[in-house]
This record gives sequence, structure tokens and C-alpha cells, in this order.
Amino acid sequence: MDLRDMQCFVAVAEERHFGRAADRLHIAQPPLSRRIRALEDELGAPLFVRSPKGVELTEAGLTLLDEAPNLLALANRARERTRLAGQGLIGQLDVGLFGSGVLDAIPRMLARFHVERPQVKIVLHNLTKTEQLQALRERRLTLGFNRLVPEMSDLIVETVLREPLVVALPEGHRLATRRRVRIPDMANEPQITYPNAPIRGLAQEVADAFERECTPLNVQQEVEDVLTAVALVASGFGLAITTQSATSLRLPGVVFRPLSCAHLRDVELACLYRRGDRSPILRAFLEVVAQFRREVERRRG
Repeated sequence: MDLRDMQCFVAVAEERHFGRAADRLHIAQPPLSRRIRALEDELGAPLFVRSPKGVELTEAGLTLLDEAPNLLALANRARERTRLAGQGLIGQLDVGLFGSGVLDAIPRMLARFHVERPQVKIVLHNLTKTEQLQALRERRLTLGFNRLVPEMSDLIVETVLREPLVVALPEGHRLATRRRVRIPDMANEPQITYPNAPIRGLAQEVADAFERECTPLNVQQEVEDVLTAVALVASGFGLAITTQSATSLRLPGVVFRPLSCAHLRDVELACLYRRGDRSPILRAFLEVVAQFRREVERRRG
């Protein structure tokens, strides 16, 4: 019993006449009659009682007519949802995030995607870089966002933008009066950094910059996220080199100054996803990412 059989049955049941049902379905009457006979054979029960004036439903036919609208509605719903899924208009987008990534660019891209495709459920996962890579390979993420991601054969890493670095300082700090802060200015100043990780990150970039400028690095605290880092700066625990997006936190007692360093100017924000992944939802989101990247490039000239 297929969908076309049900449509034919409903037409005959509602018209009570094979000829009128055939006209309604835009088919000839003999093929319609053959379909109904085949359906009756399949179900093992007559559905209609034929008469010179038309047909009447049998008890079996009345039962099937009660069920037919639900079956047709489910089939139509399945067809429509399949069409929408094929176009990336429904489904789920699992996105890997990290600390400072939630402060600016990523939320704006997600908001734009949500406006364009409101029926796609967006699920956010706050994961470390290593955890994101594993989740992508295990297909638990559609894509991830992170920084300083190395090239890999099974994943594509695309730069979305390059974000300038800033120095977060306690409001009354001696360097807070500077327009820009250099690495040598921070010699032996207590620093709040992010933990060293198996995959290179901002902590290693900062350490290398201090070393290249022959400046001693005094790590006071290692924290997992940018909010904690800036909060500790506000409490006077030290300075923190972080990304410009952190300035949106606006915690009292903290000022931000651009970092002036030939070896460490900015850091990229990249999106990463499985090579060869043909998910319509992923493709649609990557279009949003590409549009966002072009807008950033135009603004920066």
C-alpha cells in the first residue's frame, strides 16, 4: 500500500464514483479501477460495493477511510520535512565554542543564521581545542570555532578574521596612562595567562613574544576563560594579554590598551569542520561565515 494507492482510495471514497474520482485525479478510469482492485487484494477485504449508480463503502472501506487522512498527512509531513532538511532549513547545528569566542563575532554570525533559518536548532558546546577536534571527528559537532588551529588532513580550518590583541590593566596601574603597551613595559609584572595546552595556544604565543623581546615573564595565575582573567585583573592580581573582543566585558576597575609588539599583533579566529562534509545546514552556515568575513574585510579596508 503506497501513497498513490491511498490517494486513489480517498478520491473514490469521497466521490462515491469511479468516473468522477478518475477526473479528480486526472487519470483514466481503468487504471484507477485496477489500483483499487490491487489494494483490495493486498488488504484481503473488499473496500467498495459497486452499483450502477456508483459505489458504497464496505465496513473495511469505512475503517480505512478513518485512517487514510492521518496516513496522508504523515506522508505529506514526511515529504515536506525531507525537502526542508535537504535545503538545510530544519535540523540541528552543533557548534563548538571557547572562552572569548562568545563575546563578539561568533554570536553575531549565529544570530544572523538564526534569522535566516529559524527552524534550525542551534546547540552550543563550550569545549577546549582538543575536545572540539575530537567531537568533530566523532561527528558530535557540525563545526567549531577556535584560534591557532594547526592544519589537519581530515579537517578544514578557515580563518574568519584576525583580532588585535590588547592588554587588560587595573585602572590605577602605572601603564594605564599609556596609549599603547609594549612587551618590555611589562617586565616582571604579574601576568594572568591561559593554561598551556597540548595544542599551541595564546599562552605559548605570549611566552614566545616575551622571550623574543628578552623580557622576563612573571605568570601569576593561569585561568581557563577570559571572564575570569579580566575579573582577576579588576581585582589587582596582574595584567592579561587578551583579544580585543574582551573589551566588551566592561568590568569596573579594568582598562584596556592596545598591545604594541612586532612579534605578536593579532590572533586569528577560525572555523573548523570535517573535510567532505556535505551537510546542507553546514553549507548554509558557511555562507553566513563567508559573508561576515567579507564585511569585516570591507570595514578594515
